[in-house]
Amino acid sequence: MNTFSLPNKGDYPVFFETYISKLSQENYSELIQKQLTELKTYFSSKPEGWEDRGYAEGKWTPKEVLGHIIDTERIMLFRALCIARGEKQMLPGFDQDQFVVEGRFASVSFSDLIRDFEMQRQALLSFIPTLSEEVLDWVGSANGNPISPRALLWIIPGHLEHHLRIFKERY
Repeated sequence: MNTFSLPNKGDYPVFFETYISKLSQENYSELIQKQLTELKTYFSSKPEGWEDRGYAEGKWTPKEVLGHIIDTERIMLFRALCIARGEKQMLPGFDQDQFVVEGRFASVSFSDLIRDFEMQRQALLSFIPTLSEEVLDWVGSANGNPISPRALLWIIPGHLEHHLRIFKERY
């Protein structure tokens, strides 16, 4: 099932429209692979040391942003897994700033972070075929909000698009 459609407005909290609105209907697996290539190409075009500097005082470094992206993808994938497998309990939220602090990404090599991102994307792509069309629209609760696996899975590439735009505009 590599061609499932985008979620409908109302199938996810309004906050996530920031990410979903950046996407068009396309083959999901191809989009995930295309983004991986785009991110790696963009990062490889930057000078050495670039990854350790924020674009302004107090802003995350590219390494911290990449760590944030990886953590967020893992959380969204976990939420999608839980809901698709019938979990009825509310799934917790997370504090992205605290995750970046505790991630200590400054001490992780940039090449290890890029490899981790690649592996996360492979985990995502290997998960998709395990889902039936039916479970994509089951509704669970994450951070106190109703949401479906379909929405969670599409938030992942939308979130990356959001950060790629910021990279290109500010870094």
